This record gives sequence, C-alpha cells and structure tokens, in this order.
Amino acid sequence: MSETTTMTNQQDVLVRVEGLKMWFPITSGLFQRTVGHIKAVDDVNFQVVRGETLGLVGESGCGKSTTGRAILQLYRPTAGHIFFGDEELTTMKGDALRKQRRRMQMIFQDPYASLNPRMTVGAIVGEPLEVHGIGNKKENRERVQELLRIVGLNPYFVNRYPHEFSGGQRQRIGVARALAVNPEFIVLDEPISALDVSIQAQVINLLEDLQSEFGLTYLFIAHDLSVVRHISDRIAVMYLGKIVELTDRNELYANPMHPYTVALLSAVPIPDPVIEEQRRRVILEGDVPSPANPPQGCNFSTRCPRVMDICRERDPEFKDHGSGHFVACYLYD
Repeated sequence: MSETTTMTNQQDVLVRVEGLKMWFPITSGLFQRTVGHIKAVDDVNFQVVRGETLGLVGESGCGKSTTGRAILQLYRPTAGHIFFGDEELTTMKGDALRKQRRRMQMIFQDPYASLNPRMTVGAIVGEPLEVHGIGNKKENRERVQELLRIVGLNPYFVNRYPHEFSGGQRQRIGVARALAVNPEFIVLDEPISALDVSIQAQVINLLEDLQSEFGLTYLFIAHDLSVVRHISDRIAVMYLGKIVELTDRNELYANPMHPYTVALLSAVPIPDPVIEEQRRRVILEGDVPSPANPPQGCNFSTRCPRVMDICRERDPEFKDHGSGHFVACYLYD
C-alpha cells in the first residue's frame, strides 16, 4: 500500500489490510497437481477506522465474503499482511491467534445454516465463553441471558432450539453469540439478505444501537447498495477480487468515479418517478470473467463502456484522487 493510502492517524486504524491475496488452487489428474488458481481476492488494500462501519459491496462471487474470512484468519491468506491494531495476524498461530480471535467475531449470512440445530440457544450463545475459558457455569448462564436481553429476545429462551425461532430471531441469536466475548471488530457477512424486508430494518437498527452502545467497529458486506448507504460511514466497491473504489458514502453516491460504480448505482431504484424516468441506466454487456482466468490489465476492461487501450495492458493503481476518494482507473490519470 502506498503512503497516499494513509487516511487517518495510525492510532485510529483498527484493521489494516495490505496486499491481501486469497488464491485457491485448481488441481487435476491422479496426483492432484496444481494447474492454476482461482484468484478470489487479488491484491486488496484498505483500512477500517476504530468505531466506523466500512461497507464492502459488489456482485456475487467478487470476493467480498472471502475477504472478510481472510481478515479473521478463517482462511489463511496466500499473500499480504493483515494488522489488527499493532499485531499482524497473518504470522500468528496457536494461542496467540486464539487470544486475538476474542477481539474479532463474525455474523454469518444464513441464520438457518449458521446455528447448530442440535444445540440449545443457551449452548450456542455460551459456546464462545466456553471455548475461551471465560467464567464458570453460573456466570455464563447469567451472561447468556443478559446477551439475549441485549439483542431483544426473551432471556428465558435459553433451553429452546433454533427451529423454534423465526429467521429474524435466529439472526439475533447469531448477534448475541458474536457479542459474547466482548469483541472490538465484527465482520457482518450479508447479515440481512436472507431475511424478510420487514425484518431487515429491525436487524439493521439493532446493529447500529449495539455499535453505539459498545463502541464496535464493523465490516459490513452486502450487495444491496441502499442498505449499505444507510449503515456505512465509508464504502468500498469490489469487482472480481479487487477493490476499484473506496470513499465516504455520500461522496460515492454524489460523485461515483469508477465506471463499475456508476453502473451499480444506476441500478438502484429512486422512489421519485420524475427523477427515475430522467435518469440514464448503465447496462453492462457480457459476463463477469472467471476468477480462474482474469483478463490482462484492468479486470473490468472486458465490460467497461469507457475502456481504453492501456486498460487492456496494465492494471491501474489504486490511489487517492483527493479527500480520501480512492479509485483504480486510468480515466483520472
């Protein structure tokens, strides 16, 4: 990462990602030789400031969830550095990494798949306390009831099982589990996309209340740009394993610079029929290339309506074009 990517004082930065790559091998033949790689995340750089919500948006399969999991070391990165405060996570193992994991948690996309159906709610929410050796049995039971109360559930539901709850309630159980060990940083992996629209706002409001109450820092992964604008302080736009634009949420909507961001925002409906009718929709042609065989130069060059010759030759640098508005595009060089 270049010096220009220093957006705030280092003491305010909680998570720093530098040159992150997450490549999955493609194997073939009897001996399973590696014949290529799926470049799920390819040279990603960004910072998350303490107490903020950084939104990470893009199409399905662009590497958003993989980025979140690599930050938490659920996937060990192929290359790059991930700093949590002053500690580098990529070189940590064993007990040192376990201690850091108390400070980081994840809330998963599917509330139906992320909770063990054979465990009671009390056991699910209390499991992180057990794993990290926190408290005795009585203290943990009281802590679990307190956590359920915090997320808006009846504290006496501890002996019930996940199938007895609705999707929104299950996601609240997932939130309670994430809060159990008092983390500082939470990766929210599309936490509302599997929920009914009527429930989504309730969960978003809960997450915002918890952030202000406990001083949490969020990486909010989503593909719904209207939701991301509501909850995020800054937004990073991802395409085929790379971040193409990163800036303040209002700046992104008022002045999108990357052609891919322009196309994404043009697809967001506006509830004013007059403005909606006058606005120009950008339709991208072709399909997203395979991450196993990305195009030469800029990854977006095969679909970009403003492509130039240089775009097909060299990958543009991700740099600040003023006031912390980072873009990887030759249109502004």
